[in-house]
Amino acid sequence: MNIENKQAYPVNGRVILHIDMNAFYCSVHEAVEPELYKGKPTAVAGSVELRKGIIVTCSYAARAKGIKTGMLVGQAVKKCPELILIRPNFDLYRQYSRAFMNIVYNYSPMVEAMSIDECYVDITGSKQFGTPLEIAELIQNRIRKELLLPCSVGVAPNKLLAKMASDMKKPNGLTVLRKRDVPRVLWDLPCANLYGIGGKTAEKLKRLNIHTLGQLAKAEEKLLREHFGVMGVVLRHSANGEDDSPVHPEREQSKSIGHTTTLPINFTDLADIRRVFLNLSDQVGRRLRKQMLLAQTIQITIRDPDMRTITRAAKLQTPTENREDIYSMACKLFEEHWSKGKPVRLLGITLQNLLDKAEAAVQLDLFDYEKQPVREKLNKTLDALRDKFGESAILTAGMLGDDPSSLIRDHKARGTSLQMDHLKLNRLEDEK
Repeated sequence: MNIENKQAYPVNGRVILHIDMNAFYCSVHEAVEPELYKGKPTAVAGSVELRKGIIVTCSYAARAKGIKTGMLVGQAVKKCPELILIRPNFDLYRQYSRAFMNIVYNYSPMVEAMSIDECYVDITGSKQFGTPLEIAELIQNRIRKELLLPCSVGVAPNKLLAKMASDMKKPNGLTVLRKRDVPRVLWDLPCANLYGIGGKTAEKLKRLNIHTLGQLAKAEEKLLREHFGVMGVVLRHSANGEDDSPVHPEREQSKSIGHTTTLPINFTDLADIRRVFLNLSDQVGRRLRKQMLLAQTIQITIRDPDMRTITRAAKLQTPTENREDIYSMACKLFEEHWSKGKPVRLLGITLQNLLDKAEAAVQLDLFDYEKQPVREKLNKTLDALRDKFGESAILTAGMLGDDPSSLIRDHKARGTSLQMDHLKLNRLEDEK
């Protein structure tokens, strides 16, 4: 090992990178079709799940024209008539997400994906590849050359500072932020600039006459505890650049699997609501089986037209991977906890308390014991057919409809930045 490389790493402590893909969705489209999009103001909009008519993300050329994420499409086009609107293609984004994560895995197994376009990497044990700065440059250059995508990289002794550093220079930035740099670089900034502090917390701090991160870093712990509880101490530590949280490798098992769908109009009819739950159950069940897991708890999410949201959950008698069990419990929870005829604007199902199927000791009841092998064989057959011919190859009549839940199987049009199954499955395939 190069002595210079060894000296570039702390004797005690970590070296963390935060890699943030810049304007990821737009950059992917530009990489695939540069003749259409390179250097032009573009915006991705139009996914049902991300609310049709809203700008999901936009290119840096569009940002220079005043376009922002969350802006109404009509408003954006008025501001920038030459704006090119692109419908989302989540299959394509997942493909590029896998590709950039695979580059990162070449330099450390300690990778924690935070979303489809960002991750933390612990490179404390990666001295053989060079100094921390050299590794950061290697990853950034490979992503740019191999995938034609820009990314910003933060290099720091912990996750908090690495995240803050990657946000400092975009696009294609590379920033080192050491603990000793914190007073000079961060303390003059408003509290809202600290990762993890939202608008409400920042306003509450202002009322306490704490406006900058320097003031927060020096604030009395007693005062912060009185107004924020235990989180007050965390805020003070963060303002001082302190963060002990480790990088959790993405190979860890999923903690939950969920899908939600926003409805185009208020639903009141139970038949419509059941159809949505059937489609949601179908897809979360598919994702569960792909990861070879069983669910012990079913949770539903309901939101009304006034954006009030409730969640209700129940534990199953027997862990399951079956759509029918998920659907049955979701409908039961809905009918028990939501007044008949009361309007609904969003529905969701989340599977929790997940077990590794290979290791789980499933205690089947007497009536289910004989049915289980038949169910499992049917699931495998249907899943194989849908893997080969597409998600809509085999549907029940109850799944058909005009609402967004019937589009949930269209993986090209549907997706979120937080849905990480494509990375988990990729790691599983690598380990086979």
